[in-house]
Amino acid sequence: MFTHSKALMTPVEVTTPDPRFAQFMLEQFGGATGELTAALQYWVQSFHVEDAAIRDMLQDIAVEEFSHLEVVGMLIQQHSAGAVEEQAWRSTLFAVRGMGPHLLDSCGSAWTAAYVNEGGNVVRDLRANIGAEGGARQTYEALMKMAPDEGTLRALHFLYTREVTHTQMFMRALDSLGKLDVPLFGNVPPDGTVDIYFNLSKLGGEDEAEPGPALVGEGMRITGQPGSLTLLGEAPAFVNPDDEKPGASPGMAELAPG
Repeated sequence: MFTHSKALMTPVEVTTPDPRFAQFMLEQFGGATGELTAALQYWVQSFHVEDAAIRDMLQDIAVEEFSHLEVVGMLIQQHSAGAVEEQAWRSTLFAVRGMGPHLLDSCGSAWTAAYVNEGGNVVRDLRANIGAEGGARQTYEALMKMAPDEGTLRALHFLYTREVTHTQMFMRALDSLGKLDVPLFGNVPPDGTVDIYFNLSKLGGEDEAEPGPALVGEGMRITGQPGSLTLLGEAPAFVNPDDEKPGASPGMAELAPG
């Protein structure tokens, strides 16, 4: 059950209406990394989670994202409805669609459920959410640079800040599962190439120092000949339990072939 409070999460007080800025704001209403996408993504993901704390967190954040969508919608409404420059208004999507928010991005492409990134595995989903929050932060930062008045800037800064908070929460959830800095999930062991870095983008001569291999982790090897490897080993039996269950997912060291 949902209830709706008519009070916004943060005030929206536009003093310099700009329909062109309102069109940019559509990116966070009906765009790929917008608030509607985030709300639906986290809400659907919550049904796949057995851990009560993570499920509750996802649902809380999902409802907050719907509240953010309301703030974005109000910004679009005030910027498009209060415009005084007739020519500027007619050069935007609102000339055809009418004032206020629409399920479109800033280029006029319709929102699609294909934007919702959920895969039925809590570790996979939490990692996808961190990327989604990063995309939203990037968009809000760009919008803040173009904000035409102080009221718009304050509202955008609030929304930007909440993306940072949500990223922290998703990272803590991963950490609670022991998966914050583990690149694997599930229970399928990797093959023998797990400790190899393929150095396949040469700068020039064979002896030139290259920056990529400097990031190779301890215990890994570097090779430029992936086709000659004989380290694959036998294919494992497919077992992929839920990562939430204690002891379901061994660490990297346990997964490496003997």
